[in-house]
Amino acid sequence: MQGFSGFTGALYSTTEWIMRFSVVNILWLIINLPIAIILLSLYVNSFSIEFVAYYVPLILLVPILFVPSTMGLFAMARDWVLKIEHPSLTKAYFAHIITNYKKSVMAGFFLTFLWLIWIIDFNFFTNQNDLLLMVISILGVILFVCTINFFCMNVHFQMNIRELLKNTFFVTIGSPLLFLLVLLFNFLLLYLSVTKLIFMFPLFTGSLSAFVSFTIFYRFTLKIQEKALVNKSN
Repeated sequence: MQGFSGFTGALYSTTEWIMRFSVVNILWLIINLPIAIILLSLYVNSFSIEFVAYYVPLILLVPILFVPSTMGLFAMARDWVLKIEHPSLTKAYFAHIITNYKKSVMAGFFLTFLWLIWIIDFNFFTNQNDLLLMVISILGVILFVCTINFFCMNVHFQMNIRELLKNTFFVTIGSPLLFLLVLLFNFLLLYLSVTKLIFMFPLFTGSLSAFVSFTIFYRFTLKIQEKALVNKSN
């Protein structure tokens, strides 16, 4: 952006960010198109258990496609936050996916297992017990924030899956402010994308969620590091 200033510079910067978010978001959607088709088919049929043939490939595709592609989304968000430039957004995005694919798939199967248990419990208690349904709902909210924090932590730190899961849990539970910021922003973004600004979903929702969530997470880690340095100096 050298050579641009004032209104021209602001306009250039805005269009550049719009391009970043939209290009990566569209790539992410294309990769997850098979999942979207299955979900649409299930939605049309009211998610009936009779269509079990749809659920099996869905459970397999989530760790194979959704989790690795979302990891790539968060890796790109990390690059933007840390001001790491790439000559090609497409090449950089797929490079992130390929580099960490095996680890992402392994983590994806575990996350899919957790979410599958939650969905089964939620459906079971929907018409059974209101108190237990509330507890399950709260656990679902915690799992949602944990999942996002797991993506952030995975692209930012070099840890094995066990360490990532353990640290993600402690970070999510141990930082109420981080928890609330991540939850409220993503809830608002999803709400607007589904009900008010539908055009956002194919163009910005995924990449914007990853970018803001990682920004919140990154600032949290910086504060933790600053506190550690202060305590060490004392």
